[in-house]
Amino acid sequence: MFDAEQKMQFLFALRSKGVTDTRVLTAMETVDRGDFVRGIFANRAYEDMPLPIACGQTISQPSVVGLMSQALNVQPRDKVLEVGTGSGYQAAILSQLARRVYTVDRHRRLVREAKEVFDRAGLVNITAFTADGSHGLPDQAPFDRIIVTAAAEDPPGPLLAQLRIGGIMVLPVGQSDAVQSLIKVTRTDAGFEYDELRDVRFVPLLEGLGQD
Repeated sequence: MFDAEQKMQFLFALRSKGVTDTRVLTAMETVDRGDFVRGIFANRAYEDMPLPIACGQTISQPSVVGLMSQALNVQPRDKVLEVGTGSGYQAAILSQLARRVYTVDRHRRLVREAKEVFDRAGLVNITAFTADGSHGLPDQAPFDRIIVTAAAEDPPGPLLAQLRIGGIMVLPVGQSDAVQSLIKVTRTDAGFEYDELRDVRFVPLLEGLGQD
């Protein structure tokens, strides 16, 4: 559990990396990252670093979660799609900011374990699915906000199509073994506007379902 000193250091690290949005900082103070880190890495849950989780995936470093959430500019009435549930930590942060969060992952085990954490934490506005996230969730579209926590070479067409006009998508793009850029895509009446935010490194966005 977060103690007061850990919380202070955690928030200081976020601010020093550029996370300044008050709502995002409050969400990250409210959601205990320790709930999402298991096993031998549990004692490092409050450090600003990515950590390994099951299925060969990672839980992103808190400052990147904060910066992506900040760039997404989630409003209280928004419906958000997250592609890449992973540990469930990013979805839990989004649940504090949005009306409804839909999150999908190709690994059944990750979705099952994330759901258990959501249930224990009483996060009732998150719906988690095992699905191929590169196709989005057409049945629930359009979305006000979309966040992708795995890197594609280009923003996937189905996800762009499921973004509401006026909506924002934040995702890493680039070759998985090279430098990736965090991109903010805004859908307008005329098309899509792209802003490059910073260099990042994420696992690749893969099609199909995992074996676990």
